[in-house]
Amino acid sequence: MTESTPDSLIPYDEIVQDALRNVVRTVLERIDADGGLPGAHHFYIAFRTRAPGVDIPRHLMERYPEEMTIVIQHRYWDLAIDDEGFQIGLSFNQVPAKLRIPFAAVTGFVDPAVNFALQFAPKEGEATVLPDPEPEPPAPIEPGSNVVTLDRFRKK
Repeated sequence: MTESTPDSLIPYDEIVQDALRNVVRTVLERIDADGGLPGAHHFYIAFRTRAPGVDIPRHLMERYPEEMTIVIQHRYWDLAIDDEGFQIGLSFNQVPAKLRIPFAAVTGFVDPAVNFALQFAPKEGEATVLPDPEPEPPAPIEPGSNVVTLDRFRKK
């Protein structure tokens, strides 16, 4: 007789992912209520640019067709959070832009000041972007750019 774990009729993985995405929401709500980031805290938020509800300028979509990472640190404005996501104003190469990012599109959240990181799996039925077999060297970050890679924070 062999015992096997029965298939769950409750989507525990999805429930946990949603709860962890709520951590991102709560943190953003706190910095918004407090009027900014305390101490050395700053955030890298990675998200899928083609996920439903994402609204970013065309030039950013063309440059980052699958995923991009934003940095919330010193210069941001018009942060607004709701149940579905957030919007924020950021500067990319000294060009201001407004972004709308649903929490469901977020793939990663890092606060390097306290070595805190979350990585999210795509929701069921959503495609996963597979990494290249051999990673390419990171592109140089342009001065004034708010886009960085999370590779150095990912667990190997």
